[in-house]
Amino acid sequence: MKYVWILAATLALPAAVMAQNSLPAGTILPVSLDRGLNAGKARAGMEIRAKVMQSVPGTPVRRGAEVIGHVVKVNAQEKGQSQLTIRFDAVRTHRQQIPLRANLRALASFLEVQEAQDPEDLSSRGLNEESWTTEQIGGDQVYRGGGPVTEGKVNVGTPEPYGVLAVPRTQPDRPCRGVLGASSQPQALWLFSANACGVYGYGHLRIVHAGRAEPLGTIVLASDRGKLVLYAGSGLLLRVQGS
Repeated sequence: MKYVWILAATLALPAAVMAQNSLPAGTILPVSLDRGLNAGKARAGMEIRAKVMQSVPGTPVRRGAEVIGHVVKVNAQEKGQSQLTIRFDAVRTHRQQIPLRANLRALASFLEVQEAQDPEDLSSRGLNEESWTTEQIGGDQVYRGGGPVTEGKVNVGTPEPYGVLAVPRTQPDRPCRGVLGASSQPQALWLFSANACGVYGYGHLRIVHAGRAEPLGTIVLASDRGKLVLYAGSGLLLRVQGS
């Protein structure tokens, strides 16, 4: 039934939206890696695939769409360090392929993704999931069953069936930006907090270059322990990069 709902929602989109061949700058794409990335085995040109985990408002990108990228470069391990350079190139919906240039706002391990889907009170597991209280990657609280999404005592968003909608927020001493341009519409953040920025659950990984500056859309990850591995199911918040 869920696929029927997705199809119906897509067909209901205005023709102007369906025909668009680009995504607005600042649009966030919450994705999960289909396959892991291992710097010890990766090669330049290798394809990267990820799945969109929550439908993206104001665009034809629905939950289940595919984001395609590739490995740009792999740096050999030197002095216990290794680097992986990647880019994301396109979003594939069931009707079209939309060119993409995106930066990386946040990255979370498979374990962080799993924990964000569990109720804070484990005794409530037997209850309907729609009534759970969960904690987003980054610390926001989600009160499902009609409640808000909060950062401390501040309401920052609303729960959705497959995630949350919230306006991106900044975080002190972190480089991620909040609202870009004139748009202040809530974005699909899936399991991430409104101010999520950086790496979660991968203690040895760093985002050396997020793709927000030149070279735009080029993302460089580094490991301080030599072995750089991103496991399947890791979560990423990509943000469409303008010119």
